[in-house]
Amino acid sequence: MNWYEEEVRALERVVARRGREDRPPVFYGSSSFRLWDTLSDDIGPEVLNLGFGGSTLEACDCFFERLVPPARPRSLLLYAGDNDLGDGRSVEAVVKSFRSLAARVGASLGGIPFGFVSVKPSPARYPLLDRIRSANEAVRAEIEAMPGGYFVDVFSAMVDSRGWPKGEFFQEDGLHLNREGYLLWSQLLEPYRNRIFTE
Repeated sequence: MNWYEEEVRALERVVARRGREDRPPVFYGSSSFRLWDTLSDDIGPEVLNLGFGGSTLEACDCFFERLVPPARPRSLLLYAGDNDLGDGRSVEAVVKSFRSLAARVGASLGGIPFGFVSVKPSPARYPLLDRIRSANEAVRAEIEAMPGGYFVDVFSAMVDSRGWPKGEFFQEDGLHLNREGYLLWSQLLEPYRNRIFTE
């Protein structure tokens, strides 16, 4: 986990600079959140982006205590698992990491709204689509059983009628979202605004 350290320390400094009275919605996870440069415009200026590049669900679990509870979030939205599967980890390992992180959320943050954005179906990871579907289904069952837990399905809107990833939502690398991809995610998150911006 050492290679995440520099970016995690930078995020710790961001969190430390915020006022104690500020309780932001927190977006936490991998580069699909970190690279969302228009997040404040698309979702709201109150949102605190704690995404860090290349992170796995395992890494999000590892660094959770350093980043998320100090931010005193009013809600938490997570995107991770993509890189775990891309690195060859099994669906079972992804679910194990999610359970560990979810236990930390419950212990540290109580019953705040806690959402999971489904792992996206990127063209670069087309061979992994069946495992992505399985991981999404398993995490959905886990989070929807939690108090305050909810699941945001972006997968279904990002595949065509044949089940293939829609390339128009991705950068040339076939992995990271482009502007159209983030606009789609903004639309898909709209029904959850009352959870993201809960009082």
